Amino acid sequence: MNNFYEITPEEFDKSPFKIIGDDWMLVTAKKDDKVNTMTASWGGLGVMWKRNVAYIVVRPQRFTKEFIDESDTFSLTFFDKSFKKQLGYLGTVSGRDEDKISKSNLSVIYFNDTPYFNEANLAIICKKLYAQEYDPKCFIDKSIEELYPEKDYHTLYIGEVTKILVKE
Repeated sequence: MNNFYEITPEEFDKSPFKIIGDDWMLVTAKKDDKVNTMTASWGGLGVMWKRNVAYIVVRPQRFTKEFIDESDTFSLTFFDKSFKKQLGYLGTVSGRDEDKISKSNLSVIYFNDTPYFNEANLAIICKKLYAQEYDPKCFIDKSIEELYPEKDYHTLYIGEVTKILVKE
């Protein structure tokens, strides 16, 4: 049994700069009967198209991208600092090569059909609205190109925030 309760976006009071950029998050999706996750420290929260949204970016070689592409939803889960080692592991090992979720000792649970983690202290459930590959011709600040020495440009995903679940 999970111990999460729902809050409204208006009740959400965490700094996205801290929880995404400093603490990191897991981006998780389901494809067929399998779940995959990856650690991310780039993304954001806001309002777009009169909806509360989250945005994430995923490089083409990431195994989780296949899962996000095949699913209508994804989750963003956040943990306290005691999970930093697991988040580091989940960000460096590919689910193509091993069952990294079971090796991390995290437990997958679901909101409807969207996977997230029981050990998290916050889960944001998102319904995909938009996806677009970055086009380097659109970089106004050309120094951004230095972040892509392999030319492996991210795909931007914007998801409508459908639930915000907080651990009791």
